Amino acid sequence: MKLVLVLGDQLTPEIAALQRADKSRDLVVMAEVGAEAEYVPHHPKKIAIVLAAMRKFAERLRGDGWQVAYTRLDDPQNAGSIPGEILRRASETGATRVLATIPGEWRLIEALESVPLGIEMVEDDRFIASHADFENWADGRKQLRMEYFYREMRRRTGLLMEEGAPAGGKWNYDHDNRKPAKDDLFLPQPLRFEPDAVVEEVLDLVESRFGANFGDLRPFGMATDHAEAEAVLEHFIETALPSFGDCQDAMLSGRPFLYHSLISAYLNIGLLHPLDVCQKAEAAWESGHAPLNAVEGFIRQIIGWREFVRGIYFREGADYVQVNRLGHGRNLPALYWGARTDMKCLSEAVAQTREEAYAHHIQRLMVTGNFGLIAGVDPSQLHEWYLAVYADAFEWVEAPNTLGMSQFADGGLFATKPYISSGNYIDRMSDYCGACHYSVKTKQGEGACPFNLLYWHFLDRHRDRFSANPRMGQMYRTWDRMEPQRRDTILREAEAFLSRLDAGEAV
Repeated sequence: MKLVLVLGDQLTPEIAALQRADKSRDLVVMAEVGAEAEYVPHHPKKIAIVLAAMRKFAERLRGDGWQVAYTRLDDPQNAGSIPGEILRRASETGATRVLATIPGEWRLIEALESVPLGIEMVEDDRFIASHADFENWADGRKQLRMEYFYREMRRRTGLLMEEGAPAGGKWNYDHDNRKPAKDDLFLPQPLRFEPDAVVEEVLDLVESRFGANFGDLRPFGMATDHAEAEAVLEHFIETALPSFGDCQDAMLSGRPFLYHSLISAYLNIGLLHPLDVCQKAEAAWESGHAPLNAVEGFIRQIIGWREFVRGIYFREGADYVQVNRLGHGRNLPALYWGARTDMKCLSEAVAQTREEAYAHHIQRLMVTGNFGLIAGVDPSQLHEWYLAVYADAFEWVEAPNTLGMSQFADGGLFATKPYISSGNYIDRMSDYCGACHYSVKTKQGEGACPFNLLYWHFLDRHRDRFSANPRMGQMYRTWDRMEPQRRDTILREAEAFLSRLDAGEAV
């Protein structure tokens, strides 16, 4: 007998460890443990979706003929950690060997390696690029750029390819995908599910154990099994994919979902398979239901960014989460945990994060991430915040997006420049600024948008690092053309704002 470990983000019937196990002899081990629920203060919705999906998946495995030893979070015999549960089940059964699919976090990989049993960890083959594939692609390259990796993934999968060339003659239609959205009565609404008995039981447990965590647990309408996740995907393709491309970067007050798919959490815990998702989106283009710019932009996020950042995470190793090349050390402001702020964009992004455990990529990159970067927030604290508050956040995908793309903390390992902007970008892509206490058109003085002040403050304090960057030269030329007195005023007002931020005052 072997113990076959299945983790809460490995809820796929074809997961590698199960493929190598013997259904007639081996014992599947699944466990809800405090160490995984508490290593960061996870959003209650995140905990709930994982636990509910785990319980349903365990029953599916039993229905398929597997023996499953399942430990609930409130089980009095719960060992509290994955290694502890493995050792407990080994003691009960006499098993001396463990088969596991490699976890998606170095923290868990190292924990499993410390277990004093014969542990075999096999690669997670739900991804298009294996670790070796990514290493072979990256080897010898001076710079790692997602765009070129993405093209390789297109060639490998054949997605949106026509006789060896990209459909439509271009690899990337990003220039078509930056339109602001308009609020109307016909925006698609997400597919929601009424909690069944399993989900209700989990919600009660999460409420009692984690009710004080940041985030609203109820109402809860997320998918918690494969059929529901497939229904969410089909609903997106039918109602939202045709307009996804045009408005994928747009932001609207009180409209958290717009034309987004809301499937990232289901992909990341195993309820959907990435290649299947992309093939269904491609079929929507082939049938004429959705335009090429929408389908290409959607597929790029999955076989491009998602696969690419996973490759970065495992290539860089366990120490990657500690990188801080810009030397930023400001404590995470209380506004990220819901403290009052007069900045409409941040208020909207944090409020919907609290309510939904969700924000789309531009809200994360150009609102909460942009502010953290230009304010000089400690990137490790931001990393832990993103990991805690989003339902789709697992370290392999979250850490490179936060530390590399959003915070430039790795010094440009795969980003050519920091993703920073003044308030103008947010104004162009959202309706936030019109209802804000601050004026996005005011560059300094009373009512000046903090993004305007901090943008120039960031550039000034990091001049030695970025002034020679060819993509940032124009920014510095604009700064240098300003009157010295104006530059001094901007820096002084930025420092005053940061002092209020550090003091815990509402800003």
